[in-house]
Amino acid sequence: MSATAKLQPTGMTAGITESEWQARCDLAALYRIVDHFGWTDVLNTHMSARIPDEPGALLINHYEEMFHEITASSLIKMDMDGRVLGKQGRFNAAGFTIHSGVYKARPDANCVMHTHTRAGAGVAMLRNGLRPISQDALNVLDEVTYHEYGTPATQEECDALGESCKNGSCVVLLNHGLLTHAPTIPGALQRMYMLERACELELIARTLGEPPVQIARAAVDGVARHMKAARAKPGFGQHEWNALLRVIDKKGSDYRI
Repeated sequence: MSATAKLQPTGMTAGITESEWQARCDLAALYRIVDHFGWTDVLNTHMSARIPDEPGALLINHYEEMFHEITASSLIKMDMDGRVLGKQGRFNAAGFTIHSGVYKARPDANCVMHTHTRAGAGVAMLRNGLRPISQDALNVLDEVTYHEYGTPATQEECDALGESCKNGSCVVLLNHGLLTHAPTIPGALQRMYMLERACELELIARTLGEPPVQIARAAVDGVARHMKAARAKPGFGQHEWNALLRVIDKKGSDYRI
């Protein structure tokens, strides 16, 4: 993770490890990037990250804040059983269900993103809705999995989502929205960007009044092999992440506080 921040000796950062503070800064930056892309739904979506030296703890947004207001110090720290650790704050119970379910099932996941965009929610109304009809779709299709709608904020849904996430890192939550998970924050963001683009183009194709061109199976399989190798690299999504940090930094608001 690459957001640049130094541990402050006073205030809420006193006693927080450098790795936790770095995770806080990077996750706060992610919320600002999501806001920049317009992937928000007032207060009702969420991103989270594990704390590197505390794999049993996660960071998630304070539920009362808009994404452009979130800072490193305002994030809520929780354990995987739903207890708030340290500074108290309100969290989204359904959001915790989603994130904890993924982390429990996928030890390799260190970041989870969940969105309710129009394109993502639109494709989520279609069973197996993404087709191999765009280059954008080919970037994610080998990792796409579909999850049946379940009752929010229940242990059953937590467990069921975890099982679905074992099948892929780009999840279409049917009748709901999108979810990605990855070993890094840049990796989760890059997956979400590609998945969102694929959904946008899928919906456009369905309005054109004629069948879309289907990409040949050999090409689909070739891109899948390429993307599998790309995602396996530790730096997957890092170049895009660095560029987007420059974009939000130029907006002048400080999320590293």
